[in-house]
Parts: sequence; C-alpha cells; structure tokens
Amino acid sequence: MTNPVFIVDSPFTAGQTIRLDGEEGRHAATVKRIRVGEVIDIIDGQGNRGKCLVQAVGKDWLELNVEAVIQEPATEPRITAVQALAKGDRGDLALEMLTEVGVDVIVPWAAEHSVVKIDDSAKAHKKWQRTITEATKQSRRSWLPDLLSLHRTADVCELIKEHELALVLHESAERTFAEVEVSDVRSILLIIGPEGGISPTELSDFEQAGAIVVRMGSSVMRTSTAGAVAVGAILAQTNRWS
Repeated sequence: MTNPVFIVDSPFTAGQTIRLDGEEGRHAATVKRIRVGEVIDIIDGQGNRGKCLVQAVGKDWLELNVEAVIQEPATEPRITAVQALAKGDRGDLALEMLTEVGVDVIVPWAAEHSVVKIDDSAKAHKKWQRTITEATKQSRRSWLPDLLSLHRTADVCELIKEHELALVLHESAERTFAEVEVSDVRSILLIIGPEGGISPTELSDFEQAGAIVVRMGSSVMRTSTAGAVAVGAILAQTNRWS
C-alpha cells in the first residue's frame, strides 16, 4: 500500500525535522490516526515528495523526520481540462476524476447551458480548490493541478489558441476521438460541456478558434465522467502511463 499524502506549504529537505500542523496536522492525527513509527509522504504540490518517519504525535500535529526527498518532474503532454459547471455532486465528481486521472490544469467554464449560476466566484473557487486538493492527496499525486478562474466562452476561445491541440467532446461530431493523433502533442486542451450540452454558437466559436469537435463513441456520457474517460484515452497513447 502506498503511503498517505499530506500537503505542506514550506520547503523541505532530506534530514530535516518538521512539524505538520494546522488543518493537515489535525487531519493526520485525529482523522487518519497516524501513529509514531509510521511512514507518510508530504508534498508541496510542485513535484517534490518527502518520505517521512513519524517521530511524535500530538492532538493536532505530527513531528516528522524527512528521510528522503524525490523530485518528480512534470510530464508531457500537459493536459488542460475545461470543465463546464455541473449541478451538485456531479461538479465535485468531475473535479475529483480529472484530478485523479492526471490533468495538469482545470478551468471552470460558465457554459450557456450550465444549470449552475455562480454569484460568488471567490467562494466557489475556494470550494473547487478544496475538492481538487483532497483528490490530489487521495490519488497520491505530487503535482497539484492548477485551478484557473471561472472562464466564459470567449476566454475558452483564447485558451484554444494557446494549445497545440484542442478537442471538444460532443455526441453529434462526425469525427471520432480515436481518429485524432495525440502521441507527439505537447499541450492538449479538452473541453467538456454541461449536462444541457454545448450550444451551436459555442461549438461554432470553438471551431473558429481552432478546436476539433470529436465524439467518444456511440454512448453519451455525463459531464462528470466524460472528461476523465477522454483523458485516460489520451494518456494511453502517450508515455505518461508507461
């Protein structure tokens, strides 16, 4: 079994003794019930992973000896997922699955047919960040996906122009996902629509910006799962899963 993972804000080096406190320390001591002598991993969200031996445990903190530090390099292709806002638990599930499967950047998108309307984007962003952080730890990643601010369709069009390849998932597309070659692409943008679908205007705007509209297969997937399935199909064609 892999070691449990906790996120720290401060730099760490091999041989250092550090205290894991705050929310992470409280979670480790009271929820995970980590004990003296156990081994855990700490990460900084930027690829650094510390293998740590627990030396002492308090009510809401752990004292750790950092036995080794591993720098896990960023991988290619770099994948950005534009995820349309989804209702309730489906929105959280989409973020969790995109994080767990290995997406590098997540972009919330206020699509025309999104049922969810955001009144306080700062509050929503904080909630999304928490979901992504927890999924990062659950999946034992050392890289925390970047979470961008809420984007409108015009903003997404600008992102399309910044990537080597941009794919829009849509059930009515003539071109299939399997027809697209991704093995030598370094940056990929993946656009996942809302439960109500991507509007004709949005599709037209995306295509004019340079995106390719593709369908995953004969079945129609929910917004909460389509992105993760697509990313898995992309990674299967690259060396990231080798």
